[in-house]
Amino acid sequence: MTTFRVLALLPLLVLATGGCTSMKSLYQQERRDALHEYADPLTQEPITEEDLARLPDPVQRFFRQAGYLGHPKMTNAQVVWSHSEIRMSPDRKWMRLATHQFNAVPEPFRIAYMKARILGVVPFEGRDLYRKGRGHMLGKVLNLFKVVDAQDPEVAQSALVTIFAEALLIPSYALQSYLTWEDAGDGWARARIRHQGLEATGTFFFNQAGDFIRFETLDRYYSRPDGGYEKVKFSVAVDGYQDQRGMRIPTGVRALWHLPEGEFEYWRGTIQEIHFDVRE
Repeated sequence: MTTFRVLALLPLLVLATGGCTSMKSLYQQERRDALHEYADPLTQEPITEEDLARLPDPVQRFFRQAGYLGHPKMTNAQVVWSHSEIRMSPDRKWMRLATHQFNAVPEPFRIAYMKARILGVVPFEGRDLYRKGRGHMLGKVLNLFKVVDAQDPEVAQSALVTIFAEALLIPSYALQSYLTWEDAGDGWARARIRHQGLEATGTFFFNQAGDFIRFETLDRYYSRPDGGYEKVKFSVAVDGYQDQRGMRIPTGVRALWHLPEGEFEYWRGTIQEIHFDVRE
């Protein structure tokens, strides 16, 4: 490579490397704020049979099967993804992501930071947030140019649905007053989440062993190519479980849209571990 070409690329390299921390810093600061705001109200008490009594039978079996009965109620969780990837349309290739995720329980809160390289070259960073009834999806390339900055009501609704879908990954969610349950069938249970004027219903499915295997809802918004939104069937599938300090946590997780033209799996990841009740 000639000296001229190196000099021509230098500004881009500086932007790509020198600016990579600010989006992650935003995630870290919002995570710290949530740790301070939602500190310790649940962790003194264990999950008891009395807590489970108001849950449908399949959900009670899940708590017992997964080893959560008797475990302290979780205030928050850091989900550690060893692998994750995304694709933006059914005809696109998968793009590898580095994903960092933190959830809080007393009031539904979720933040995720994602980092990737578009076409294997251009640095991309994204931050997905739900807090106090509002959602915000922010994405930048080279940590300079915004390519996503969505704060519409539909984004808030969809971000809350994401927390809803994760209710049994961080099972204290299932015990909160903003999430209510109703009896359904032997292998499934319906629930409703309400928060800050937002509302969604969904169905949780379980296998014969009692493991949670799938979540489905019609209340999440799909972002159309033309820029609009429409409600489309959305599901999350859990592929297998692993032991973690006496509890069973999911391994593989997949997110899918069920479009009129067919099923579109757009996100998938592998959980390495889940840290409950993390501190500063």
